[in-house]
Amino acid sequence: MSVTTVGTEIQLERAAVRFGAFQAVHPTDLRIGAGEFFSILGPSGCGKTTLLRLLSGFLDPTEGDVRIGGRSMLGIGPSDRPTALIFQNLALFPLMTIWENVAFGLEMRGWTRARRRERAMDLLATVALSDHAEKMPAQLSGGQKQRVAIARALAVEPSVLLLDEPLSALDLKLRQHMRAELKQIQARTGITFVYITHDQGEALTMSDRIAVMNAGRIAQIGTPDEVYDHPDTAFAATFVGEMNVIPGRVGGAADGFARVETPLGSFRARDPKGLSVGSEALLMVRPERLRLVDSANAAENSFPAAVVRRDLEGAYSTLTLSAKDCSISVHLPHQGGVDRTEGQVLLGFNSADALVLPQGDLAHD
Repeated sequence: MSVTTVGTEIQLERAAVRFGAFQAVHPTDLRIGAGEFFSILGPSGCGKTTLLRLLSGFLDPTEGDVRIGGRSMLGIGPSDRPTALIFQNLALFPLMTIWENVAFGLEMRGWTRARRRERAMDLLATVALSDHAEKMPAQLSGGQKQRVAIARALAVEPSVLLLDEPLSALDLKLRQHMRAELKQIQARTGITFVYITHDQGEALTMSDRIAVMNAGRIAQIGTPDEVYDHPDTAFAATFVGEMNVIPGRVGGAADGFARVETPLGSFRARDPKGLSVGSEALLMVRPERLRLVDSANAAENSFPAAVVRRDLEGAYSTLTLSAKDCSISVHLPHQGGVDRTEGQVLLGFNSADALVLPQGDLAHD
């Protein structure tokens, strides 16, 4: 039996948080749609967990407002909000069975044992754990415990589910599996999910939209494709996915493209900001957009580089190259055999596959 709930809209209106002289979150306007899977992505210390505490009620904004379902949440504590929170530490009760863990919040609300068990069994079916109802938490795998925590959060019928890096303790294969499971659960229940993570893979895989945070500010909001293919700032470009960054100066601009003069040569790239001629800029191109060329089929933009090493990563190989003191990465599809791993090569890329942005903070996390 599926469990269906209705999500609700969230709004931050110039919401800000200060701790003494430290500005943890700068004044922020944000709207999260009802039933949306929304991720807040950023490095440690960027303010994403502070935003989650604002939404959950563990913290009130220093200024501004938090509205859920059109209602101001100022002064309303966690237990009185239409939200549920899942921490990194799942905090299952070790001496309770799985169904009792799921039903715990309902016991606090005065539900009878029979009614609690019926609701718990419905929720365990939703997370595909019906056969584990009588087990103890110690008998479950990490992924199964994660699903129990989700079912327990859903038991109190929240319209917003807040998730604070819930997959960080799982191994890679299990994280990948749980990404798909979380997305399916969110789609079945219709609840608004707000997901906090520093893992770009999680955000890109699961989200309807992503907010990229840096130093207490939202650097960009968009769909996964928008954030990855059309980053709005140098930070967003370098935090989400790998990016080759080459400093330069704009030498000319026309028709949405700019000519950038760099230590590696003169290159043409997309210019979404309309940078002025003479301004300092960053030329950016993703490793999968670079390719090996030769003088006979050189791309519009090409430059020589020396191979430093090759790292096989399964479906593709990463070449690390050096070009006039710039470190360059290239992703090549792995098709069997050994890719070229030494000597001088010629790299090329299409103008539409590269981007020029104003200089700004780069991601180092």
